[in-house]
Amino acid sequence: MLIIKVKKREILGKKVKNLRQKGVLPAVLYGPKIKNLSLEVDFKEFENIYKETGESSLVSLEVGDKKFPVLIHEVKKDPLTGKLIHVDFYQPILTEEVEVTIPIIFEGEAPAVKEFGGTLVREISEIEVKALPQNLPHEIRVNIENLKTLEDEILVKDLKLPEGAKVQREPDEIIAVVIPPEKVEEELEKPVEEKVEEVEKVEREKAEEKVEEKEEKGKKNEKE
Repeated sequence: MLIIKVKKREILGKKVKNLRQKGVLPAVLYGPKIKNLSLEVDFKEFENIYKETGESSLVSLEVGDKKFPVLIHEVKKDPLTGKLIHVDFYQPILTEEVEVTIPIIFEGEAPAVKEFGGTLVREISEIEVKALPQNLPHEIRVNIENLKTLEDEILVKDLKLPEGAKVQREPDEIIAVVIPPEKVEEELEKPVEEKVEEVEKVEREKAEEKVEEKEEKGKKNEKE
């Protein structure tokens, strides 16, 4: 189990922007059996561990002389720059199942793309999985080499999961399929109308509001 060393954080609310400028990532630790703790973690250290574990592998969070087995439950990013701005650590009950979103990694090449000029469509790129925290997969790998014709499909029921893990989708939902060229042209001809700049601005404001709300809740819990 990888280790993340963190410190208790005194700076809360909007002032956390000063921490980010110093390479410190604001964080919160919470769970069903602990009080919320406001924390700070080295940005680069967290980024390296996050790339390796994602949000479905247990890590050991060290706060002083205390250790907590946690999941990286939620990572907030700046919608414009994509840079990390806040992270939630969640301490689950190890004897109870949790539900986590797992990324799907596609491997290989689909013969139907090369032989029939089709286009690979990844209908689902991540999927909700329920399991004990220690049994959660880091990722789910899917081999697309079985897509040999335009009629072949990879379905949810075809996914290979660790023992005891269950997906929270219908078994006949399509994961990946190869569609013929004419269907691709139809999709490209559909008009797309979206005000990107306005959407990004709204998303950034929402992200910052959520962070501030969580900080205030954490501050109240620490005083109790």
